[in-house]
Amino acid sequence: MDASKLTAGQRAYEEKRAKKAGLSLDAWLRDKARREAAAPAAAKPAPAKPPGFFARLMEKANKPL
Repeated sequence: MDASKLTAGQRAYEEKRAKKAGLSLDAWLRDKARREAAAPAAAKPAPAKPPGFFARLMEKANKPL
């Protein structure tokens, strides 16, 4: 994420977060980009849930006779 591409509101928000973390804005944005890049690799999609009782009931109700 580049600080020059942020709107004024986004920049103010990120500056507040950086100050809270004790980092400069540039260091905060680099750290944030690194965390976001690593997050999808660690996250696995949840397994698909089987349809619940009501969904199965509605499926049976909508089948033709």
